[in-house]
Amino acid sequence: MTRILVVDDEPQLLRALRINLAARGYEVAVAPDGAAALRQAADRHPDLVVLDLGLPDMDGVDVIHGLRGWTTVPIIVLSGRVEGRDKVEALDAGADDYVIKPFGVDELLARIRAVSRRASVTEEEPARFVIGEHEVDLAGKTVSGGVRLTPTEWRLLEILVRNPGKLITQRRLLNDVWGAAYGKETNYLRQYMAQMRKKLERDPAHPVHLLTEPGMGYRFQP
Repeated sequence: MTRILVVDDEPQLLRALRINLAARGYEVAVAPDGAAALRQAADRHPDLVVLDLGLPDMDGVDVIHGLRGWTTVPIIVLSGRVEGRDKVEALDAGADDYVIKPFGVDELLARIRAVSRRASVTEEEPARFVIGEHEVDLAGKTVSGGVRLTPTEWRLLEILVRNPGKLITQRRLLNDVWGAAYGKETNYLRQYMAQMRKKLERDPAHPVHLLTEPGMGYRFQP
């Protein structure tokens, strides 16, 4: 049974989510604030965390940082904050998805299923996968059809394909590939992603695998 920890300071929302999730076969624990969330996560080792950002004792982003210090458990953020910078901050901290309040239970359940599926395959690095008309061998660093990728292109591609379907923020890609000093050089990403699409996508102008989330980051769609 999948264990879910729900963190929110609204008692009615906690009760509603506990009832709805339990009715669908999930084992549910709840926490009303950040400190309780970190304690319960350490004690119970949930399979997934649903986390509000506006907690009474600390910001939800600080809870994400606290969790990411020792676990890769999937985290879905619930928040009434609609600004793009709030989403980017939460995703950069390590959240896997972001749901804006108010939301429908069916939408949240779909996000839970999607994040759970991604988590089940992330630990196994895909040896081979297909982009457009090309087969890519990640372990052997080869692409069919004589296509050659630069070391930087390989690094970008590896980060994206190891997180299928997940939005990877611009800041994370820049930090992981070029280093922390390049955190604002988004033009690097645009140039390299354009080059990779020309090499790998059937129609580089209308990519179906190497996708851009405007102003936020990039996503690999298998």
